[in-house]
Amino acid sequence: MTEKRKKSGRTKTPHYEGSLITNRKGFGFVECPELEEDVFIAHSRLNGAFHKDTVRIELLKNPSGRRMEGRVLKIVERGIKSLTGSFQRVKNYGFVVPDNTKVADDIFIPGGYEKGAKDGDKVVVSIESYGGNGQKPEGRITEVLGRPDEKGVDILSVIRGHELPEAFPEEVKKAAEAVPAKVYAKDLKNRKDLRRVRMVTIDGEDSKDLDDAVSLSKKGSDYILGVHIADVSHYVKEDSVLDREALERGTSVYLADRVIPMLPERLSNGICSLNEGEERLAMSCIMRIGKNGAVKEYEITPSVIKVNRRMTYTAVAGILDGDEGLRIKYKKLVPMFEEMAELAVILKKMRSRRGSIDFDLPETEIILDEDGHVTDIRAHERNVATSMIEQFMLSANETVAGFINEKELPFVYRIHETPDADRIEDLLELLRSFGYKVKGKAADIKPKEIQKLLAGCVGKPEEKLIHSLALRSMKQARYSTKCVGHFGLAATEYCHFTSPIRRYPDLQIHRILKEVLSDKLKKKRRAHYEGILEKVAKQSSDRERRAVDAERDVDKLKMAEYMKDHFDEEFEGVISGVTGWGMYVQLPNTVEGMVPIAKIPGDDFVYSEKDYALVGRFSKRRYRLGEKATVRVEKIDDMLHTIDFELVCDNVRTAKRGKKGEKGRNKARRKQ
Repeated sequence: MTEKRKKSGRTKTPHYEGSLITNRKGFGFVECPELEEDVFIAHSRLNGAFHKDTVRIELLKNPSGRRMEGRVLKIVERGIKSLTGSFQRVKNYGFVVPDNTKVADDIFIPGGYEKGAKDGDKVVVSIESYGGNGQKPEGRITEVLGRPDEKGVDILSVIRGHELPEAFPEEVKKAAEAVPAKVYAKDLKNRKDLRRVRMVTIDGEDSKDLDDAVSLSKKGSDYILGVHIADVSHYVKEDSVLDREALERGTSVYLADRVIPMLPERLSNGICSLNEGEERLAMSCIMRIGKNGAVKEYEITPSVIKVNRRMTYTAVAGILDGDEGLRIKYKKLVPMFEEMAELAVILKKMRSRRGSIDFDLPETEIILDEDGHVTDIRAHERNVATSMIEQFMLSANETVAGFINEKELPFVYRIHETPDADRIEDLLELLRSFGYKVKGKAADIKPKEIQKLLAGCVGKPEEKLIHSLALRSMKQARYSTKCVGHFGLAATEYCHFTSPIRRYPDLQIHRILKEVLSDKLKKKRRAHYEGILEKVAKQSSDRERRAVDAERDVDKLKMAEYMKDHFDEEFEGVISGVTGWGMYVQLPNTVEGMVPIAKIPGDDFVYSEKDYALVGRFSKRRYRLGEKATVRVEKIDDMLHTIDFELVCDNVRTAKRGKKGEKGRNKARRKQ
């Protein structure tokens, strides 16, 4: 925050800096780190600012509503240099309609700046002028991606729109080629030899970058859990071309038809992948865990390992569910898997006792054919094996974070701050509207209390909805050099240690750990890390958000594509959102669409904020969050990738009320 003072010494209105988020309606919000809530900026007070710009603002002394309002004083830094969209030709000039629905204006393209684009083409446009004061933004087309229905053009548009790097630069490829393809004797110095310890990798069927292996044995009533993570830092040296590229990318990005990796394939699928039967360098966290789930002692050490078997979640779940064929095939490993399942239950109960929140929301799985078209969309449910590995990784991450925090050394933590009281209050009001008894104040909420509330709705129709809304009420987890804990996990110390192939913070953490363990983190090196880790944490958080946004955009466009083939079908879903302009309905396969309020039959409906419902003015019919709704596809917007549903009124009670409501609505129209 900056403050301006008059010569008299009196303080003027304080100024804040933050990131501007706009939308198609023209107004925006600024996210300021110092303020608890976003600041509303009316279109007339944007002062030429564009979506994602870093801006300096001042707050209005007399806002028109309850929330903070402000005006843009200065554009500190432009956030978008180029964007993707659909080209629309008008005589000898044209416009690009941005794919990003948060960008308020179309981009004017003067004649001669079209680069041969045809009407309807997907293009990349470089912004030459950002407009403002009644002027449209202007730009030039720099790349024609192709027709919207051509194979891969839709996803390529998302990649370009989020400025995701695809091909690695030549110097990075050469550096990757120079990395050894096997482990040499010289690499084993000062490493714990774990090659005779029985261990496995457990991943999805299609996974190729296997960066974690697990081992387990018992000593009395204690479990000796080993979490062994690929030692990527041995091959990716600090400030090398590989390291700089990895930092710039920040994370691997997983899209429907491809992976954009953080590291070149020679490393991620080769020497850094813990492939079955091959010697690999690792960082191992070996924990002795008691029957109450507490870590009694641990060892963190560089190691050399050899994975015995490459297992899949499906196979391990089958073994634990009693599949006789799989139990015979993996006979020697079955006892270890059963002990792993025992320990996972113990760890989960321990975390539950302390208040860890398990949202358990299914991920979307999109199935494509060879031409990139969607053949199926389904909810990818977790099984006993995915939960098991998740518990083991959490234990390793907490142990490593606690080890460093105790020494008060520079580090990159994974933090999840306490949610804002007003958002929690909204969640509590929703729960009360469903009949749940809620005690205490939102400002004093603890993870344990939210966990109890979520547990109370298990098995009920509103379960998934409440879990989803509870997740939305939380702050975003992020990376930080400060150890402030993880609210959702109810953990006082947490970090990301377990995925250095696909996340940069994990790679950076491995370097710090090795220096600490070898007693090389002296004053000079400590000062070095103190100087760079703030940037690493912030950039890694930014890159993670970019990846998540891109993945969501791809899911959204593929869902819209899929539903085009299902116009005549009826679906039973759940009302997942209620607003002043309509209600959102989510189908069992995770596809979500909106029923516009004007098209809900039988009455005039208005939004009741208090009841989180749409209420008929005359019939008093209510559509509430969590209720079932039968819908069919009415319209799909090819540019915005949105789905409009129409409500199917197929029960007698609704139909009867609908007649009464229709009569009342006609009467109201005559009065207008």
